[in-house]
Amino acid sequence: MDTGYEVSLRFAVLGPVRVWRRNEELPLGSPQQRVVLAALLLRRGRLVTTAEIVHAVWGEDPPAAAVPVLRTYVSRLRKILEPDRVSESRAVIVSATDGYLARVPEEALDLSVFERRVARATKLRAAGELSAASTLLHAALDGWHETPLAGLAGPLAEAERSRLNEVRLSTLEARFDIDVQLGRHETIVRELYALTRQHPLRERLSQLLMLALYRSGRQADALACYRKIRSTLVAELGIEPGAALRELHHSILTADASLDYSLPALQEVDHAHVPGTRIRPPAQLPADLATFTGRRTELDQIRALLPKDGDHSEAMTISVVSGMAGIGKTTLAVHLAHEIADGFPDGQLFINLRGFDATGSIVTPEDAIRIFLDALGVPSQRLPTQPEAQASLYRTLLADRRMLILLDNAREVEHVRPLLPGSPSCLVIVTSRNQLTSLIANEGAHPLTLHPLTPADAHDFLRLRLGDERVSAQPLAVDEIVTLGARLPLALSVVAARAAINPGFPLRAIADELHDTQGSLDAFVSGDLSTDVRAVFSWSYDALSASASRLFRLLGLHTGPDVSAPAAAALAGLTLRETRGLLAELSHAHLLIEHLPGRYTVHDLLRVYSRERVDTDESQEERDRAVDRLLGWYLHTVDAAYALLAPHRLRILLEPAPADCRPLAFTAHDQALHWCETERGNLVAAVHQAAASGRSDIAWKLAASLWGFFYLRSYLHDWLDTSRTALAAARAAHDRRGEAQSLGDVAGALAQFRRFDESIAYYRQEMVLRRELGHRYGRMHAVANLGNIYLNSGRLDKAVEYSRRALVMFQLVGYSWGQAIALANLGDAYQQLGRFDEAKDCLEQSLNVLRTIDNRWLEGVVFDILGTIDHQLRRYDDAVEHYGRALDAHRDVANETGEGYTLSNLGDVQLATGEPEAARTSWLKALAIWENFDHPEAEAMRDRLRRLNDRTCAA
Repeated sequence: MDTGYEVSLRFAVLGPVRVWRRNEELPLGSPQQRVVLAALLLRRGRLVTTAEIVHAVWGEDPPAAAVPVLRTYVSRLRKILEPDRVSESRAVIVSATDGYLARVPEEALDLSVFERRVARATKLRAAGELSAASTLLHAALDGWHETPLAGLAGPLAEAERSRLNEVRLSTLEARFDIDVQLGRHETIVRELYALTRQHPLRERLSQLLMLALYRSGRQADALACYRKIRSTLVAELGIEPGAALRELHHSILTADASLDYSLPALQEVDHAHVPGTRIRPPAQLPADLATFTGRRTELDQIRALLPKDGDHSEAMTISVVSGMAGIGKTTLAVHLAHEIADGFPDGQLFINLRGFDATGSIVTPEDAIRIFLDALGVPSQRLPTQPEAQASLYRTLLADRRMLILLDNAREVEHVRPLLPGSPSCLVIVTSRNQLTSLIANEGAHPLTLHPLTPADAHDFLRLRLGDERVSAQPLAVDEIVTLGARLPLALSVVAARAAINPGFPLRAIADELHDTQGSLDAFVSGDLSTDVRAVFSWSYDALSASASRLFRLLGLHTGPDVSAPAAAALAGLTLRETRGLLAELSHAHLLIEHLPGRYTVHDLLRVYSRERVDTDESQEERDRAVDRLLGWYLHTVDAAYALLAPHRLRILLEPAPADCRPLAFTAHDQALHWCETERGNLVAAVHQAAASGRSDIAWKLAASLWGFFYLRSYLHDWLDTSRTALAAARAAHDRRGEAQSLGDVAGALAQFRRFDESIAYYRQEMVLRRELGHRYGRMHAVANLGNIYLNSGRLDKAVEYSRRALVMFQLVGYSWGQAIALANLGDAYQQLGRFDEAKDCLEQSLNVLRTIDNRWLEGVVFDILGTIDHQLRRYDDAVEHYGRALDAHRDVANETGEGYTLSNLGDVQLATGEPEAARTSWLKALAIWENFDHPEAEAMRDRLRRLNDRTCAA
């Protein structure tokens, strides 16, 4: 792939962040600028959002101008890295949606080179090629500086520095482990002594030093090393050494012969002559499920991993099947294993590691290896005493064998890694509720995440269990069972079992029972813990940290379709950094799904379980506080967006945000609009939640603050829905201020639907109530809005009357936005009355006001009306110019509603000047806008296009 720059460009992060071109180091500027580059290099070809880079540079408290400053940093870096840049296709730093990415070949970044060498060494080690693995690890570590990202500050640098230092230590330990096995113990003792002094609490380093000393004939020094680390652990942490270190100490004391084992020696074992070896290959797979169905795509994905005839892969094949509880991981893995078992003549090993189990008793890797060694025919008297020696023997016995190994229900990577054979002829299938990311990254495992069944597979699932006749007889009831069971195999199996045990029950009755228990998991309870949905969910939940389980519970209070990381932080009352870690833990456990970067959804039944847990485990007071934090965060963030979307319109007066409320800040119009677009479903749900929970003030303030967004994007149904909900909530709470505001919001939405009489009635109610409350500005807006409705409904005399009244009122208080609107409406009314000179005078006055306040929003409207006047006066060139200026203004503020109307008007002019194809193009663009928002104007535009087509055909 052409990455767009010279291969001589080299990058380093395993030390100070540095870049060279043709061996000449490039000046990278300030430390903050280097942090920006580091953030992009560490992500390597993947998008890093603007928000993530801002957080990396400035943390939780960025300056107000953070985004513009960031753009400056990126611009400077591009000049340094791409002085001859001619196109985006050859760029190093590429702009993407709301962020940037760096295109850097693997061989050009020292971290990528390091990781490739370590990954290759890991595979060589697993295959028993220790000398080659050692050489690669030495080479990998030679390119390492002791302090990665040296000299950089900020949360990203600190976190990555810690992570990379841990990676280096783990790699050193792996290298020492291999060197000990290769008999190089005497050459590494000095290095191990230095490292144990630097990391006195790291037990693995002391364990390697003790073994190296013992094999060097220094038994007393090895025991002294143990005494030292034990003394340190007890003094500083109050704990004893771990089991592995204690066992090694005991083996050294007793001069256990197993300490002299090394992998090369074990490889000399001929398993055909091991006393007691069983001739019959092990066949440990559980029975296949007779009613297995579906999952064709997933099965094909794993089948594709199997070696084809003639393939000689150097790497073992590992497939990790993960997914939420009850999704069918074990069922799929066992079914596939039976299907392909004949391709593994040396047998199949299976073990339930019980990572998530009712007993809570996890099978340790050491126990699993002993079970596998027994299955492979190793008598107990030949078992080495040390776990590491047992693992080596296990790998030796599998060398060159073609075996299928199914490791079911693993909790974490370290639960699995010791059980991986070294032979590339083996296939390993691992199932887990966790993602086991490290296994994918380091061992090259192939991930397969299971999702709920497709609707068709869910119907087949029930058909196989209940019979085709019963299912076909009641299709609507079956549809509801599939929907209410959320297409989760475990839930559907519980329901199917109930129906099968009671063949006389109509499926309609079972569907009704599921309806009646919505909001709880009672309908999915069985007498067996292994098939009780609530119990099975609890095993994943109980494995979480206390903080993650609390966040999972509180997410049950969030009513929107998905949740962002900042919203989750507000809900839990935590910092964004804390929350991101907890969300990662929940995603890792498949209790959440990260469907977009930083945005999370939850399976329907897990959402029910979350609500059950929050109701059970959190007090009403804490639940109320959490909802207050969440809705307050949405309200204050929407208010911040409103300031950019409708900058000159009066905002709703809010109380200051509480100290623990951290609403988002926006620096650009597009940024605010994008956030509202992304959060649209959640914002509508928040209005309803506020109304339903008695928080009427939040309901109406939030609905009112969404005005600018709903208007710009023509989300008319959401606008009317939230406004009506807010009005009902305000009235129920006897909140007359909220009622007045919501009356106007409902009227505004109705006007967009062209339901003018209803809109006028609501505006009149608002006007009366504003007068009673003494709301001067609110009353003025109501009068101006009435003028606008009369204008749009064709009652021009009334439009002139109310627009003049509004203009006088706005002039008296010096409110520029209001004056500009009133003048624009008055000008529009005059032009419809044919009083063009008066119309142009009003519109020019409006433009003069708008220029003083830089209001591009209303400028677009005024230019559109001027274009209409020119059209009627047959000044077609002037009309096209005004419509063009109107479109520029509309697009500057993303006013797609205004853009649609202006495109429609422009098409009229183009048709009048004999340009039907240009008119068609303009109208098609307008239609696309209307259809995108399901706007009432769409049908009228389709009709105009049909008439244009008929006219063109007739010609």
